[in-house]
Parts: sequence; C-alpha cells; structure tokens
Amino acid sequence: MKPTDDTDRPLLNISGLRVALGGRSILNGIDLNVARGEFVGLIGSNGAGKTTLLKTILGDIAPLEGNIAVLGRKRPQTGVIGYVPQKIELDPDLPLLAKDFVALGLDGHRLGVSLRGKRFWNHVNEALAGVDAQEYADRPVGRLSGGQQQRIMIAAAIVANPALLLLDEPLANLDPANSADIVSLLDRIRTRNGIGIILSAHDINPLLGALDRVVYLAQGRTAVGRTDEVVNADVLSKLYRHPITVMRAQGRIVVLAAEGGEPGHHADGSDGSQLSAAPQEGGSHDGRL
Repeated sequence: MKPTDDTDRPLLNISGLRVALGGRSILNGIDLNVARGEFVGLIGSNGAGKTTLLKTILGDIAPLEGNIAVLGRKRPQTGVIGYVPQKIELDPDLPLLAKDFVALGLDGHRLGVSLRGKRFWNHVNEALAGVDAQEYADRPVGRLSGGQQQRIMIAAAIVANPALLLLDEPLANLDPANSADIVSLLDRIRTRNGIGIILSAHDINPLLGALDRVVYLAQGRTAVGRTDEVVNADVLSKLYRHPITVMRAQGRIVVLAAEGGEPGHHADGSDGSQLSAAPQEGGSHDGRL
C-alpha cells in the first residue's frame, strides 16, 4: 500500500461550517474544497462574512459546527497558511525597513532572540524578489505607496513558503493599475510555488483573468463554481433571495438589483441596501454584491 504524504491530501477541506459571533449567525453550512495551486475569489459585500470565514480557516475563530482541515490536519503547522490582513495603517515614521517587515513572517511569532543568519536573509530576499520589491527593501515600510506596501505584506505572508495563502481585501484602496499588478503577481506566485490562494474582494472584475473558481458569499451561504456558473441571474437571485440581473459589457461583469422589493438580509443583519446603492446610474454595481 502506498504511504500517504501531504502531496496526496486536498489542500483545504471545509464541511458543514457554522459560525456565530455575538449570538448572531454569520456562516451557515459552508462547504468548500481548495486544491493546490488553485486561485479562488471570495466575493461578497461588507458584513457578508468574508473576514469571518478567513479567520475561521486560520483558527482565530472557533466554529459552532463543521470541520476545517488543511493538508488533512485540523490544526495545521506554523507556516502552512500565509495571511495578508485587511490593509493596516503604517506610521510613516515607523523605524522598520521593508525587508525587516518581511523578516517578521519568518520569526515574528517566536519568543526570544532570533538568529538571523545568511540562510535567513536569503529566504527574505527570495520573498522580496518573488513580489518584485527588491528595489525598496531598504526603505521605511511606512513611507511606501499603497501598492508597494501590499507587495511587502504579500512577501511577508509567503516568506515561510506556505501551502495556502489567504488575502483579505488586498485590492481595497488600490487604483485599477495597482490592482491589476497585484492580481498578476499573485497569479504568478501560485503558478510558480503551487500555492492555493483565497482572495476576498467586493469586486470580481479585477480577478477575472486569474480566477479558477468563485465563492460568492451572501446571507451566510455560498455559491461555488466557475465564474460563469456562479455569477449569473439564476444563481445570485437564489443566493440573495432577491431578483438580480447580471450583464457583461466590455469584459466586465455588471450586477443589478431589481428596483422595488426588499433585498434579503445580510449575515450581519443589515438591510441589504448595498445591492441597489449603485456607483453608476441605473443601479449597476460592477460585481460588488
């Protein structure tokens, strides 16, 4: 009988996941599998439960029911999961160089004095090269642009060579050019390193060229599949329990909530008004549900 190792296991398996915060149900019966090297977009509005799901995978939130396993283990070893949190504000006068911020991804969790020898810094330099950030490695991290800081955060998350990378709204507050650069960078990383990626976002459009699958999250439930399987009127109307129209124009997906009627309640208890609060005339929402 062939011995089993980590290469034979699915990267991430989630089954029957239920999570509540403050007595309020946030996630209900979530099932999801992610393979090695797969790029998955986690799409949903504020309060839909995207951050909650990522933090539950990390082990920071205990579920009410269900199981999560990474490489077959319910408690993955340190370094198996890399995590890029929602954008944090860094003081411009923070006396921390970009390369030292990345180094924290290797030893920031350890107590006591860390021995940072040549091998250690080789790993840091490889991570910086992997995100095309060598040129500002010696600059204060707080004085980098938003796009540069995002690259440094990704480098810190991949420096320990994780199997799974979770990114919480990494495109928020980035302009379209920087968003496209970050998505392209992540696509190269997953191809080169075989890392599975789950990236949360409001807008699916910047991800369209890289995604293997979409996880649409609304009212604590998910629809999972390829973009065309999930982002269509039938699936989203059932998911939101409200009539939804999906249009495609000039390579972009535009999602419209029907006028009138009451959108279903989100997992955070809000009234779902984001569905019809459109940034453009006609109620279009560019995939931001």
